[in-house]
Amino acid sequence: MERVMIIGPCGAGKSTLAFALAERTRLPLFHMDKLAWKPGWVDRGNDELREILRPIVRQDRWLIEGNYGSTMVDRLPYADTVVYLDFPIRLCLARILKRFRQYLGRTRPEMTEGCPERLDPLFLWYVMRWNAHSRPRIEERIAPFADKVVRLKSPREAKEWLARILPA
Repeated sequence: MERVMIIGPCGAGKSTLAFALAERTRLPLFHMDKLAWKPGWVDRGNDELREILRPIVRQDRWLIEGNYGSTMVDRLPYADTVVYLDFPIRLCLARILKRFRQYLGRTRPEMTEGCPERLDPLFLWYVMRWNAHSRPRIEERIAPFADKVVRLKSPREAKEWLARILPA
């Protein structure tokens, strides 16, 4: 594993897994949220984000955490491993609420400084509709790369997978 993508619903634990994997592999870690947002929750936009990603994905080693579906076409051909945290949405929603309480008024480590944690009803609606809206698009995007995809269905599977491939 030299070029790894971690994808899945919001709140699944992509960042948590990425931090653990980066620590064990020493892969340079890039968070899509950090790349996509400027301070004050200003969106960079797809063109600028793709421009930032271009030199990153051409590097020999990287770990990129996050979805941003419009950029998957830029990352998937270069990735040798795609870890898909395909977790139940009710679990993801519970984790989002926990994260909100934990970081209220502060910026999470995987976010751009100046983007304090917030809980937006539209964001929650987006997550609640994940299976009907986002999942089909992601499934379509990763289908041609099925041989690279590691689909993990629960936090337990993720923990076991990490321990199996990289014992602490």
